[in-house]
Amino acid sequence: MPSVPPAERSIPVKIPASAVPIIAAEIDTWIFDLDNTLYPASSNLFAQVSIRITQFIARYLAIELEEARRLQRRYFMEHGTTLRGLMTNHALDPAEFLAFVHDIDLTVLPPAAELDQALTDLKGRKLVFTNGSTRHAERILEHLGLARHFSGIFDIAAAGYLPKPDPSGYDLMIERFGITAGRAAMVEDMAKNLAPAALLGMTTVWVRTANDWAIDGSAEPHIHHTTDDLPGWLAAWTARSRDPNS
Repeated sequence: MPSVPPAERSIPVKIPASAVPIIAAEIDTWIFDLDNTLYPASSNLFAQVSIRITQFIARYLAIELEEARRLQRRYFMEHGTTLRGLMTNHALDPAEFLAFVHDIDLTVLPPAAELDQALTDLKGRKLVFTNGSTRHAERILEHLGLARHFSGIFDIAAAGYLPKPDPSGYDLMIERFGITAGRAAMVEDMAKNLAPAALLGMTTVWVRTANDWAIDGSAEPHIHHTTDDLPGWLAAWTARSRDPNS
């Protein structure tokens, strides 16, 4: 989960769903990131979170907003999340931070009817793996009408507050849910977060956005599949799994 607002650049991102390659292994578990993966990054929901992170730091450390903003960026770059930087350097209570920064307006998120249908048709258990909190994930899934598809959420607390891509969280998630990595797929918008999954033997799907901070690692071999249209990609994979010769 990024703690800085997205810096965007123009990149060609449209990949036809019909071009999706067949995943050879039978997948029985699908692991989805939450933010900017299960809803469009273009909704700019995370701008709200970023603003509240800045406000929290300014209040917590009694500093000006501009200084808080610089610290927010620095901790994100050095620690993977601003939260981890605050915990390491300032003995922050993470529960207080998460409750404050995730108190956001979800009405900016569009309906997810196409993704709802794609998940309905997709065979296999479905989980959420997020650098945010369980409550944040529950609110978003409920708002999008997707909660019924997911049998579990693995959040930042369950990972011991060590954010993706720290490998320890992936190991803990596998243990908690009894996942066979070679029969699992992970779907994520931050390319570097897919590296530990691939190393464990998972199939990886990178959901490409126009966010610069999400591109790091995207040219590496741990990226097995790429799309900017998650509902279309899932629908195409389901169709091909039913008829591999189509």
